[in-house]
Amino acid sequence: MSPSRFCLFLAPILILAACGGGDDMRLYPLSGPIAAANPSKLIPVTLSNNTETSGEIAFRLPKPSKTRCTGTWTSVAPRVTTHERGFSLGIKSLGGKYTNSTSDVGGVNSGEFYAVCKDGSRLEGTFVMGSGTQSGTGTVTDTRGNSYKLLF
Repeated sequence: MSPSRFCLFLAPILILAACGGGDDMRLYPLSGPIAAANPSKLIPVTLSNNTETSGEIAFRLPKPSKTRCTGTWTSVAPRVTTHERGFSLGIKSLGGKYTNSTSDVGGVNSGEFYAVCKDGSRLEGTFVMGSGTQSGTGTVTDTRGNSYKLLF
């Protein structure tokens, strides 16, 4: 295959990969009125203005309410700060040296999910996610008696 044909073949794949998932959360109804009406319903949650540890969320609940909801998700990434003091006889650091460093702790981070809907109902939940990843799982409940599985 010639290089120009290969580029024509590869370009659409790269564009689709760049646009594909990874920046959205999903709510799956487990129990309550929404799950009773349609247990296979998927509720996409759109993320915007997200940083590494928090961001804004927006979604629409399905029937019977069909209301728009907005809120925030946030995650706590544990960090370790190290202070080092020492005596040095080197020419560059005559007398002593002092350094600070901060690093992330690997493992599982906990987070929270909170949203308020236009009709006044609220959704609140917790999740866990791996350090250095953009994926996680958790549970969310609302003030209308629904509970959801949160995946991202």
